[in-house]
Amino acid sequence: MTKLTKRFVEGLPSKPSDYFVWDSEIAGFGIRVMASGRKSYLVQYRAGGRTRRRSIGPHGVLTADEARNEARKLLGEVAKGGNPSEDRNRVLRAPTVNSLCDRFMNEYAEHHCKPSTRKGYVSLIDNWIRPRLGAFRIEDVRRKDIVEFHHNMRDRPYMANRAVSILSKMFNLAEDWGLRTDSANPARRIKKFREVEKKRYLSDDEQVRLGNALAHALEAGQETPYAVSAIYLLLLTGCRLGEILTLKWEFVTSRHLELPDSKTGRRRIPLPPEAYDIISELPRRAGNPYVILGETEFGHLVNLQKTWLRVRKMAGIEDVRMHDLRHTYASVAVTNGVDPFMLKEIMGHKNLQTTLRYAHLADHAVQSAAGSVASRIAGALRSKPSEKVVKLRVV
Repeated sequence: MTKLTKRFVEGLPSKPSDYFVWDSEIAGFGIRVMASGRKSYLVQYRAGGRTRRRSIGPHGVLTADEARNEARKLLGEVAKGGNPSEDRNRVLRAPTVNSLCDRFMNEYAEHHCKPSTRKGYVSLIDNWIRPRLGAFRIEDVRRKDIVEFHHNMRDRPYMANRAVSILSKMFNLAEDWGLRTDSANPARRIKKFREVEKKRYLSDDEQVRLGNALAHALEAGQETPYAVSAIYLLLLTGCRLGEILTLKWEFVTSRHLELPDSKTGRRRIPLPPEAYDIISELPRRAGNPYVILGETEFGHLVNLQKTWLRVRKMAGIEDVRMHDLRHTYASVAVTNGVDPFMLKEIMGHKNLQTTLRYAHLADHAVQSAAGSVASRIAGALRSKPSEKVVKLRVV
């Protein structure tokens, strides 16, 4: 053994197989010379009845003196009962955000979320979360990392907010699974970007134009009765697109649509006579359980978007999305005085706050009622004063 110095180490030759040279000053500090000629400093010690080795770093990147100082620190940890090699392996084996994403989808989303929700999760996770945070060890992610991640998506505020919401749920589960300490969710209390809500409702005139366009498309044979009926039903029931496209005959009664499962669970949707008549007139296909038939023998209509694009262009409402038909239903209900609690049940909203987004649409009715009250009071004030009032004034 001899003292490992820069000159001595650089003079060590390569051999057909790897070999070790140990330092004469610090027991357990040495260098490994590989057959390739590469040289790497290390420490060797005993822990748990076994001989352990921990790499310090390659010669050239570290000098002999730098490696010796690091060896002293590591061997000092061993003297205190530590195990630097095992600590390093534990860090290397620590689960990453990528593995948390996998477990989140397999153990949580697969059992607790609807297919459409899972599809949205996969898109955000694969396109945003994995590329930017996937390599982080779960225990190393800090709030500043999530803040930076959110800020870097500021040009997509809606997606940024949804991504942080997913991350918050994932890190809550990481605590439940013992992957992070409790109450250490780095995605908690992240200030969300303001989202400009898209509010588009069909006016009375636009509803007339849409009705004319649908009638013309059907009479001219430009669209199938099933596609046209689906659009009518969206507007007449306020249902979500998927609820109409996957509607089965067994769910239809003369007064309700009895959906065993939907975005918010089991739903009983009021079916007005106008909507029931549309459904009743649709031809059935033997062996096919669906109301809105598609091109396949036993399937339902899958893509209504192409029909909608053609119909809305004909109606002159090209800025209207298909989901705006549901908004229109809600706006008409609120404007006509339907109670928000009742509308919540009709629309199948999870909470009242979602329904109350339409509350501003009742402004006209409120103004009209307030005006009526004020007119009554003003009329009373302008009427001829009573004899009692006159006597009071004289006194």
